[in-house]
Amino acid sequence: MLPTNVKIGMIGTGVMGKSMAQNLLDAGYSIHVYTRTKQKAAELLENGAAWKDSVAELAQASDLVITMVGYPSDVERVYFGSGGILENARAGTYVIDMTTSKPALATEIYNRASERGLHAMDAPVSGGDVGAKNGTLAIMTGGEQNVFDDIFPIFDVLGENIILQGEAGAGQHTKLANQIAIATNMIGVCEAIVYAKKAGLNPSRVLDSISTGAAGSFSLSKLAPRMLKGDYAPGFYVKHFIKDMAIALESAKDMGFSAPGLKLSLELYRELAEKGEEDSGTQALIKLFEE
Repeated sequence: MLPTNVKIGMIGTGVMGKSMAQNLLDAGYSIHVYTRTKQKAAELLENGAAWKDSVAELAQASDLVITMVGYPSDVERVYFGSGGILENARAGTYVIDMTTSKPALATEIYNRASERGLHAMDAPVSGGDVGAKNGTLAIMTGGEQNVFDDIFPIFDVLGENIILQGEAGAGQHTKLANQIAIATNMIGVCEAIVYAKKAGLNPSRVLDSISTGAAGSFSLSKLAPRMLKGDYAPGFYVKHFIKDMAIALESAKDMGFSAPGLKLSLELYRELAEKGEEDSGTQALIKLFEE
């Protein structure tokens, strides 16, 4: 069980991690933070979070460690090796990777954590910057039921739709299914907007009509209005979506599934990144259709 005065370590304070850490601070939790660029944590430090100079130092000082980094290579860097979480966390510590990463890596972390008496879960999220700020993320988890029950109060601060999907790696597989669903949906949203414009319609009014019907989706309701405003600020980076889709396509191939819609979306987003949009939000895909 988590202690009542649980100390939470947060590694990664980017678009998502920063808001998640702030919500935990607002809920009264003691938060330690570490990120490669300390300036990214400046606002959190001003609001009461404590800075740690390394992954090892943070792991040693925490009862529960949450990681929200960019790529599987980043996950490996913070978890493994002499300076990583697994070598430095005390027995009984909970380690929760909320990065979207490889299911096999989640299983490896779980197995190696268990050998050291640590409780590990994979818990990737969906909901973008809006969900992170509002504490309404969908949290997809993999691991043991008793560990899930212990840390549910933490998850409850961060999200609303919180489901244990199965054993270690199941959370990552669920998130990849989520990204597959989004991938082709984003193509449809872009095509719908361009179609409406070419038909001489007011695309905002079109969105009012179609976003509450059978075509409704997060992308249509939240990201399409940003497209119309020319707002391409990242709620979720193009480069990170490419990473997620590449992992999903690799995983699908391993299971003998071709995923043609996912493959097309990945090709389009890679083309978008080559045009200098890798640090834009995923809604920037509309630029390819408006050329």
